[in-house]
Amino acid sequence: MENNKIVPRTELSRLYPGISGEQIEKRLVLALDGFNCVYGKARPRFFSAPGRTELGGNHTDHQRGLVIAAAVNLDNVAAAFPNGENVIRIFSDTHGSASVDLSELSPRESDKGAPAALVRGVAEYFTKQGFGTVGGFDAYISGQVPVGSGLSSSAAFETLIASVMNGLCFDGKILSETLAHAGQYAENVHFGKPCGLMDQMASAVGGIIEIDFKNPDVPKIERLSVDFSDFGYVLCIIDTGAKHDHLGDEYAAIPTEMSSVARLLGAVKLRDVPPERFYAELFKLRGPVSDRALLRAMHFFNENERVLSETDALKCGDFERFLSRVRESGRSSWTLLQNIYPHESLRDQSAALTLAWCERLLDNSGACRIHGGGFGGTIQAFVKVSEAQRFKADMELLTGVGSCRFLQIRDAGAVEIVL
Repeated sequence: MENNKIVPRTELSRLYPGISGEQIEKRLVLALDGFNCVYGKARPRFFSAPGRTELGGNHTDHQRGLVIAAAVNLDNVAAAFPNGENVIRIFSDTHGSASVDLSELSPRESDKGAPAALVRGVAEYFTKQGFGTVGGFDAYISGQVPVGSGLSSSAAFETLIASVMNGLCFDGKILSETLAHAGQYAENVHFGKPCGLMDQMASAVGGIIEIDFKNPDVPKIERLSVDFSDFGYVLCIIDTGAKHDHLGDEYAAIPTEMSSVARLLGAVKLRDVPPERFYAELFKLRGPVSDRALLRAMHFFNENERVLSETDALKCGDFERFLSRVRESGRSSWTLLQNIYPHESLRDQSAALTLAWCERLLDNSGACRIHGGGFGGTIQAFVKVSEAQRFKADMELLTGVGSCRFLQIRDAGAVEIVL
């Protein structure tokens, strides 16, 4: 993949497809005005990192599996300027404020779960990797990727911070994939949330990509050139109304349970286990691990194969086959992976209800599935362009006005914008 890009004003449509020039200008002015209000007048530099959508491979990345992911045209924008001090100050309208003393970069227990942990973690990663000294700067971040939306606001935030450091401190020389690794390190080690690398990689690299995490240090990335509108479909992300930003234990249980199955079979991750061996020894595994762990392992093996089929379908232009695999993925997440709603939630099953309503509205046309981590947040649907407005109106009868958003794929990942 290519180095972190610099995008001039004349190419801003790459970052904001389907958005007018006037709206783009307002987007950037919002960040500039915020910077000037918080820090005073200056000529800051601008950086952008997008949210992501997972197109295939639900909860496969943390087992070194395969995924298809893409950047979307909702982003976080930072206006940033070096402050000549040994401190990074961040003000974000979605993540709050943070101040990080660069003389101490080791993880702090008091920072866990806070934006300061992500900033400190990215800075420590670059320092440990030998890129040099991270200098102090002030940054104002204007966020369009809502927290708890299923579009990975955390990855967009981490990747944006990494992009700012890359631009201000390292002349933009750090590769996009390395920005993603920095974000994952910050989230795992400093923030205290276990996660794979898919979200950060999609935000950092941009476009639609298939990622093979068999070697997680150097994942294999392949760009897929696909425009859903060529097939008469549009991508829709629907907010179910059940926020999932306080469900760390539910998320953590999935990689923990999958890895427990792998360990019983002498491996670290499920990618290292041949599926036929898992099924041959299934009866021996029941008992040492929970039934749910075995079901989740089944999901992984099936989902990994589905990603290969989805990629092939997109390359061949067989969109109906792709949609069929998306439907299969949705059913597998519901019945095997079991990440539609928290396991103790009997009354509030917003994502399940939204999926059921979505399937009824689509009526065997298009496809829908849980999106991202699950347990609430958002679902994903592929809707015929000709039926999109009717679908939106009917869907929002259940989920509320503004909950149904049609998104476009963003070609670029984390970038610096030169105005």
